[in-house]
Amino acid sequence: MIKIMHIITTLGPAGAETMLCRMVSGMDGARFENEIVSLTGILDLAESMQGIGVRVRTLGMKASVPNPFLVVRLAKWIRESRPHVVHTWMYHANLVGAFAAHLASDVPVVWGIHHSVLDPLVDKRRTMLVNRACALLSRRLSARIVCCSQASLRLHKELGYASEKLEVVPNGFDLEQVKPDPIARASLREELGIPKDTLLIGMAARFHPHKDHCNFLQAAALLHEQKPEIQFLLCGLDIRWQNSQLAEWIDAAGLRDCCHLLGVRQDMPRVFAGIDIATTASRSEAFPIVIGEAMACGTPCVVTDVGDSAIIVGQTGIVVAPGDPNALANAWWKLIDAGPEIRGRLGVAARRRVQEHFAISNIVARYQAIYTQLATGTLHGELSHTFPPVCSVDPQ
Repeated sequence: MIKIMHIITTLGPAGAETMLCRMVSGMDGARFENEIVSLTGILDLAESMQGIGVRVRTLGMKASVPNPFLVVRLAKWIRESRPHVVHTWMYHANLVGAFAAHLASDVPVVWGIHHSVLDPLVDKRRTMLVNRACALLSRRLSARIVCCSQASLRLHKELGYASEKLEVVPNGFDLEQVKPDPIARASLREELGIPKDTLLIGMAARFHPHKDHCNFLQAAALLHEQKPEIQFLLCGLDIRWQNSQLAEWIDAAGLRDCCHLLGVRQDMPRVFAGIDIATTASRSEAFPIVIGEAMACGTPCVVTDVGDSAIIVGQTGIVVAPGDPNALANAWWKLIDAGPEIRGRLGVAARRRVQEHFAISNIVARYQAIYTQLATGTLHGELSHTFPPVCSVDPQ
């Protein structure tokens, strides 16, 4: 039995956290034992892990107050738990977890990278400093550095991370849990109080400058001028009418009567199966999980050309430049004008693409191989810097 301790900054409802839980849920319980430590007390996803027998603990670290005593406590937990491998997720956990593992023992540490852009105008100064420290210490404190996208790998190689340790393992999706669902489509429209044949464009993203909700709403306003019957759905952390900045943007765009704000949802497969077009309007991404989930639900996507978004959708959706609401609105127009039959074909192709290249079983197998090789000291060979290219799809 190989024991893995996962250390992550939070267990909130976001991309890396979701991928951790999805991956742990899919691992071979006869060969691997997992436990999770969250640096902070944000534990939205903890219950689902505890429900399958995974131990979850929180270090109680305050995001803005570094505490070396908590690093010592984490080192004590590592010594007591005696994992074969420590896998840390995201910058702060990478740094804190690696120091704690170094204090505790010589256990190999896998770093998880889920950023593809670092912007000093948007990202916190603390995040920039932690990333710089990780780059300087990567050769000494990490055994392997796993990036979720090719864009992430390129960025961190440029930032000075140990290039010989970098590899790409993309995010994965459970095709049994995330799939087309006509009943979900009907029930979502009933929940929103809109006719079943109303065209619904959606975006799932927390409220953050990187996600560029303003870009989405400006594009929505352009489309609304010509097609006022179209409805828009937004969901994610802080996506609610009480968010005064977001509400101000919606009102300025004249969209209050056709825009639905759903906040954090626990039924994202239902949401993605219920919309007609899924969208990201982001300024930056690594490997956006929401794109893969929408594609797995058979929903065509319009995405901005950031991170690995274009690689993920390929010919099954439309890729536009970030920060260009006119291009975003035109892409929506193109899919609307194509009609439901063509959108359906694109959706079928999108789901097939996820099944062929991003199935969770394949991603779990890659992580299990890394853990096994590190635990047994047999890690060798050339590391993967890409995931397989996906053939073009002609929806016509």
